[in-house]
Amino acid sequence: MKTPTDPVRDYLSAVEREASVLPADRRQELLADLAEHIEVTRAERPDAAVGEVLAELGDPRTIAATALSEAENGAAGTSTRGDVGAPARRGKVHPLVPLLMLTLSMPFMMVFSAAPGQLFGVLFRITGAVLLCTSVHWTAVRKTTGVLLAAVLPSVIISTWNLSNGGPEAGTPALLANLAMLALMAGTAAWLWRVRRA
Repeated sequence: MKTPTDPVRDYLSAVEREASVLPADRRQELLADLAEHIEVTRAERPDAAVGEVLAELGDPRTIAATALSEAENGAAGTSTRGDVGAPARRGKVHPLVPLLMLTLSMPFMMVFSAAPGQLFGVLFRITGAVLLCTSVHWTAVRKTTGVLLAAVLPSVIISTWNLSNGGPEAGTPALLANLAMLALMAGTAAWLWRVRRA
């Protein structure tokens, strides 16, 4: 009996075969990006046929050739320190660093409500967002979602609250609002940790 084929799996397998000359980590990143793009496109357009979505992505051989060309162009750069001619390396920050900075910015701001404490909390949040955006551990969609949920949304809500209700002096309602934002930030960080790339 013939088993049914999965066109998405077949497509990704074809890309993986064509891209076999790429380094393993770059090849896995390419496949993860393609799989995510397919998943998002199918969710946004549930009526579209799978074949149509795959055709829009292009031929696996072309995708692999483009990725190989990009990898070769990236490897052509040289590092300013170390061996001459060595490929330039992207700085890797441990994925926990931006997540902790984003999450801990909130309790820091709650504990140190004076101006210097607020400033350090904001700097923590901004630095965490920048590190998240420049990290190699997440796709662009996940980075954007993480920054929106863990940095932008809490900042907007807290700023609106402070401007409309008298700020931190509002007592219990302010504490509850801050705890809700902390829960949102911690939940986002937990989700990002779960979906990170190795």
